[in-house]
Amino acid sequence: MGRKKTDKIVFENISVLDAGAKGVSVAKAPDGKVIFIPNVVPGDVVDIQTFKKKKSYYEGKAIKFHEFSKHRIEPVCSHFGSCGGCKWQNMEYSQQLFYKNQEVYNNLKRIGKVDLPDFEAIAGSEKQFFYRNKMEFSFSNARWMTDAEIQSGEEFDNRNALGFHIPKAWDKILDITHCSLQEDPSNDIRNEIREFANTHDLSFFNPRNHEGLLRTLMIRTASTGEIMVLVQFFEDDKDKRELLLNFLAERFPSITSLQYVVNSKANDTLYDQNIILYKGRDYILEEMEGLKFSINAKSFYQTNSDQAYELYSITRDFAGLTGNELVYDLYTGTGTIAQFVSKKARKVVGVEAVPEAIADAKENAIRNNITNCEFFVGDMKVVFNEEFIATHGKPDVIITDPPRDGMHKDVVEQILKIAPDKVVYVSCNSATQARDLALMDEKYKVTRVRPVDMFPQTHHVENVVLLEKR
Repeated sequence: MGRKKTDKIVFENISVLDAGAKGVSVAKAPDGKVIFIPNVVPGDVVDIQTFKKKKSYYEGKAIKFHEFSKHRIEPVCSHFGSCGGCKWQNMEYSQQLFYKNQEVYNNLKRIGKVDLPDFEAIAGSEKQFFYRNKMEFSFSNARWMTDAEIQSGEEFDNRNALGFHIPKAWDKILDITHCSLQEDPSNDIRNEIREFANTHDLSFFNPRNHEGLLRTLMIRTASTGEIMVLVQFFEDDKDKRELLLNFLAERFPSITSLQYVVNSKANDTLYDQNIILYKGRDYILEEMEGLKFSINAKSFYQTNSDQAYELYSITRDFAGLTGNELVYDLYTGTGTIAQFVSKKARKVVGVEAVPEAIADAKENAIRNNITNCEFFVGDMKVVFNEEFIATHGKPDVIITDPPRDGMHKDVVEQILKIAPDKVVYVSCNSATQARDLALMDEKYKVTRVRPVDMFPQTHHVENVVLLEKR
């Protein structure tokens, strides 16, 4: 049986109304259904060709522009439209902030259904480009061809790519020549690795057949000027590996941490891999308010260092510490928030499920001469129990910064049982944050809200909420 053909409908002269979730924009079809469209800006008037029809919505693309939005700007990146990274590059930054703020408000109102104070002004990012301190690129020997290349009819012998995954295509890599997200020498390092590998016949990974030498590249930079480069190899070939690593060490003496991993498993995640130091030291140092934090290849650290400082400052401000409080920092990671607030607290207790992160947190506390922070490993919903409270004391303030899924309901229940005076909830997903706020509503009132933009040119937004006991 042949596949069922999708009816492709064209809607003409449609006004783009709003910026929706995941960076796509929203319009209304004549039949009242919502249409989701990428690469357009609210205020554009377009003809839309649909390629997917569902019960309550369509997905489509703009095939003709009748009017351009007054908020539309020229994207700076030559890869815009193909790369799925910076979907809002064609929208004025003030509008990006407007829609991020609106998303947080809508989620807290619709999902949380809690009373809200007036929002404090969203904290915009001073840097709108070159703000990321960590980038990951993939090698492929079957790079994504652009429409222009396909239509040219030209034969392309070299299909090697070093860049980003095409959205919704796990095996297709877009070759990136210039990315505006990470400061130099990030672009030079990536481009010179590609050129060197091509010149010296170092094979690029084939994700379908699982073969090839070069698999992924990670570059981490720090506000201190330190640089980490980690090359992931699929095949174990000492001569070729050292050829590339020696070239990198010589060509870029500014690299302070040069590392590699040989990973022949099905996926390219690093968490279970043995990472080998080739040159320099196995971590780089980040600095914030005089505190130094070591970041290794597996460490989680906020990806925008400058805005991390804003986020932590707002968190500390919301906590309103006087120096007498016992603070619990849940999902503490490498203890950055815990150490950042420690000088205003009597004591801080950090809890985190990843043992390596807690080892980093303890090491950083020693490095920073901080003696009033204690860190514990454990799954939050298990370790954070009555016995733990009895041992370490009842907190006056809880700071919680969970992953995208939000807090486990057992953790929420435990917070309600302990009932500290204040909870400061930092979130990278205001939808799950709203769900948790609803669960806490009977005991806690939301008294302050401030969104923070960590990722300009994208739809992502962090949010900080202060909850005070009713």
